Amino acid sequence: MEFFHNPNYDFLGKKWYFLAFSLVFSVAGVFSMLFWHYIPYGVDFRGGTLVYVKFSHTPNDNALRSAMDHAGLHNAKIQRYDLPSDNEVLIDLDVQETSEQALDRGKTRIINALETDTPAGKQDLNNAPFLTIKNYLLDKDPMHLGSDADQKYTQQATDIVSTRDKVLGGVFNSFDQLKSQVDPGVLASLPDGFFLSDFGVRNVEIVGPQVGAQLRKQALLATIYSLAGMLVYLGFRFEWIYGIAAVVTVFHDTLITVGAFSLLNKDISLTVIAAILTLIGYSNNDTIVVFDRIRENIKLMRREKLADIVNRSINQTLSRTILTAGLTFLTVLALYLFGGEVLRGFSLALVIGILIGTYSSIAIAAPILVAYQDWRISKGKRAVAMPVRAR
Repeated sequence: MEFFHNPNYDFLGKKWYFLAFSLVFSVAGVFSMLFWHYIPYGVDFRGGTLVYVKFSHTPNDNALRSAMDHAGLHNAKIQRYDLPSDNEVLIDLDVQETSEQALDRGKTRIINALETDTPAGKQDLNNAPFLTIKNYLLDKDPMHLGSDADQKYTQQATDIVSTRDKVLGGVFNSFDQLKSQVDPGVLASLPDGFFLSDFGVRNVEIVGPQVGAQLRKQALLATIYSLAGMLVYLGFRFEWIYGIAAVVTVFHDTLITVGAFSLLNKDISLTVIAAILTLIGYSNNDTIVVFDRIRENIKLMRREKLADIVNRSINQTLSRTILTAGLTFLTVLALYLFGGEVLRGFSLALVIGILIGTYSSIAIAAPILVAYQDWRISKGKRAVAMPVRAR
């Protein structure tokens, strides 16, 4: 399948437009990383506390941030996840703890920040732990069990927690939702000691600062090693200038992708790093296709200028590039639109990277080869294309 029949576009003739485009986005990204949003590390890299909260109604993000600030939890990031109708929110706090007790402290701080007009002497059933509910029933003894109370009320407390967390997703809207689950006497006694807030803290996760620093180092090393591996492979498979051109191109793609995340103030998480490493391979593969055609054409068009050979090679691979990149882009675009909040960063990196990677294979990598030969000519060196090695 071909989108173009014998195309003859002068891509190298537009190289200054391409350079201007790349400079604008690269410089904007660098400025954002240095002076504006910096590199927006996710909790994986900087450390922090993640709190998963479910609401009984559609939450107001501004009201949540205001509540966090009022409680001394500043710079909280509010992120919706799962289906919008589930009213679930992920709160990212810049609170770095390392102890096990920090889990309970993080949960308590969120609960205290979000609870308003708490009835005196009552506890929140939506956020009460199993032992609190069990001990209340033992003290109250609404079923008048006497010596058999511990076993019976353990089961009643288990049914309450199971209904709340597994059946209702973490939030009671009414005590009546327990009618078919617990003893009528237990149900009648609950409003005396508990009230129902409009939210439930489902889970708390903590990433320590030392772990975050280690992950940052490993992510950087993984990127550097992949670039070095490509340089060595292309230097052996083609010539060193091909490897240098490919690495410069991939660095260009990575810089613009990370810069876009900084400009948009989107967190860079482990999944985003995975997407960037995927893009390094994708962009390099696309570049090699063009380079391979250039090498083949050098054998057939020895008397022509390298600029003409490069232009011819790009045009010959244009249909393949558009077809491959287009189908891949549609796939990752669907992932971005319908994949949910959890995959949003990963899919956004792929959307940006595939566009930039396809563009750079044509507009950045190939012109570097021509610029290299022009430099050789200006230095009075042998004005040839690249030496060709046998396969």
